[in-house]
Amino acid sequence: MNFITLIFTVISGFVITFALMPSLIKYFRAKKEGQQIRDVGPTWHAKKAGTPTMGGLLFILAAVITALWVSIWQGQLTGTMWALLFSLVAYGLIGMWDDSIKIFHHQNEGFKPWQKALAQVIAAMIFTVIYQHEGFQMGFGIFNFGWGFVLFIIFWMVGFSNAVNLSDGLDGLVTGLATISFVAYTVIAIYQHQYDVAIFCVAVIGGLIGFFPFNHKPAKIFMGDMGSLALGGSLAAVSLVLTHEFSLLIIGIVYVIETASVILQVASFKLTGKRIFKMSPIHHHFEMSGWSEWKVDYVFWAVGAVGAIVSVVTILLTNN
Repeated sequence: MNFITLIFTVISGFVITFALMPSLIKYFRAKKEGQQIRDVGPTWHAKKAGTPTMGGLLFILAAVITALWVSIWQGQLTGTMWALLFSLVAYGLIGMWDDSIKIFHHQNEGFKPWQKALAQVIAAMIFTVIYQHEGFQMGFGIFNFGWGFVLFIIFWMVGFSNAVNLSDGLDGLVTGLATISFVAYTVIAIYQHQYDVAIFCVAVIGGLIGFFPFNHKPAKIFMGDMGSLALGGSLAAVSLVLTHEFSLLIIGIVYVIETASVILQVASFKLTGKRIFKMSPIHHHFEMSGWSEWKVDYVFWAVGAVGAIVSVVTILLTNN
């Protein structure tokens, strides 16, 4: 796999997304299918109500089309590629269903929590079957847990799909963070000669780059749960097939912090009646402290980039 292949892959994902996004935005606006804003969020977010959502539909489609044609061209249409595409599409469809309920019923709540969790667990279980069929070790290092490893895979995929979803609260935030995360895994995949994984990651990167001009502040369209769940689920899947599962805790440090802030906030309020943060997830805390959305984005992207660099360098050095 050479540099030219990477360039063509990025360009393909970018062009498909960038060229078709204006039409998707126009369609959603014509149908008056826009985002419903949570009443408990920052008051100034109310002006975002009605902004088209489910933009993830297009960058997922772009990534799938790109990954397929590049994989065929490079002879990398492997079982691993199908597993990664499944994770992206399956979690995207779960998010799409959730978004559709919100849009059509003009409410901010979609699935009931148990319905969403069940769908995510089923998707993770199907991924596990493909994962095991492809001969990946069901464990860590020298420790093989057999089918007991299924529980970890379910926890990992469900956990990170929701973590990325929680992080998606500001214009452009997750688009930038996910791009950084997939760049990190591209480097690791190429280093390990897992070119099918690298093609998948770069295809997603291309789609996200094409999406960003429409998603940064002021956003013309949101990715919706369709986009954030798909990105989280597929990032977890990538970390699994690269056998560097726990690298996602550092590469995805912002997602971890965002999720931890919600857990700590809820626990503190239930136990003491007091809140630790002005609002959670933590990106809203910084907003409430006077930071602009752009400042939060820049700082969180920087933290994500540092985490990605530290993780990648650590992996490269320890495997030399």
